[in-house]
Amino acid sequence: MTFDEAKKAIEGQLKAKPLGVEEIPLLESSNRVLAENITASLDIPPFNRSAVDGYAVRAEDTFGAEENRPVLLKVSGTVNIGELPETTVTKGQAAEIVTGAPIPEGADAVVMIEHTSRNGDEVTVFGAAARDENIMKAGADIKKGKTILRKGQLLGSREIGVLAALGKAKARVYAVPRIAVLSTGPEITEPGMKLPPGKIYDINAYSLSTAVLESGGRPVYLGVFPDNLDELRKALRRALVSSDMVVTSGGVSVGPKDIVPKTLSMLGEPGIILSGIAIKPGKPTTVASVAGKLVFSLPGHPTSALLTFQLFVRPLIQVMSGRKAEKPIEVKAFASMRMFPAKGRRTFIMVKLRQEKPKGLIAEPIPTALSGAITTLAKADGFVEIAEDVQFIDAGEPVTVQLFKTESLLQGN
Repeated sequence: MTFDEAKKAIEGQLKAKPLGVEEIPLLESSNRVLAENITASLDIPPFNRSAVDGYAVRAEDTFGAEENRPVLLKVSGTVNIGELPETTVTKGQAAEIVTGAPIPEGADAVVMIEHTSRNGDEVTVFGAAARDENIMKAGADIKKGKTILRKGQLLGSREIGVLAALGKAKARVYAVPRIAVLSTGPEITEPGMKLPPGKIYDINAYSLSTAVLESGGRPVYLGVFPDNLDELRKALRRALVSSDMVVTSGGVSVGPKDIVPKTLSMLGEPGIILSGIAIKPGKPTTVASVAGKLVFSLPGHPTSALLTFQLFVRPLIQVMSGRKAEKPIEVKAFASMRMFPAKGRRTFIMVKLRQEKPKGLIAEPIPTALSGAITTLAKADGFVEIAEDVQFIDAGEPVTVQLFKTESLLQGN
């Protein structure tokens, strides 16, 4: 299939949508997606409060006060934070007040302590105060009845702070999709174990599990499985029961040991919906649908596996977790050298960006002769997508780079 045909085939099998809603403790809701609009049930702050340390006064009693012509007021009492005022302010009076304390009855301004001088039960004011000066009014931060957070927002420290300010101890959020992740291949060894001769450590299960987390899902790591038809079939059946989607890597090429497509065809209807996509890298990618759940079998090469995950799997997990399917941030750059696509295939060329004056951003292809090297993606800032009908991109030609991350640009790379 072409790249676009593969996208349509996947969408035809799974209309991605949030999996459900659950209510969880507020302290566990970080990085979860809000499943309802939040309307303020009270004003924040719920009362007029002082924004400074000083004296609550009637503004008109301070009119005309200057450094060489101060106003003398009688101190009627003290207002502390967390207490209802036990004093009132009448003509010619002032109440000592601290930041955050409620404004006492009769007062309509607060004079900063720096503009006063205290002597016993009298305070000298050296500057006039305007009405409402240094007072945070009730509802100035959040107004009762206002929709303050919206369904679909990702909850971070600020949003959770808002919920706490409204007195909420729990949050209604979308359920997190469980994504089973497993690796296949006789050459794979799990990290932490001794590495036998001829073996390599499992890169993909860990990088793909992290990619699942970054997409809003919860990875369920099932381990490494040999190229054994019965064992792999049992593992995939367990994965389908315990998760909402399955992601495998390895075993999808055309060699005699690549048994994943054969195994997928035995799991149930409709079975394999695509086997092979006209893209580079990632050509062997195979996708099956079993009882309404998708199984993505990605290539064993780490670069190919992570890129195909980014292209096909990540958007689905985002939607299933209640997020919006985000498109990569794009920047304009100039090709540092001629780029050749694979004939007849949508080609994705990994590039590193650098600033070059006066031209601007330069996109430099990262050598992919060793396509299995995880460092290809580690070094890449993004990729350039080349359509099937384009013969080449010439050196100096403008290109669009889809970013993996923005840190390099923020650092002025």
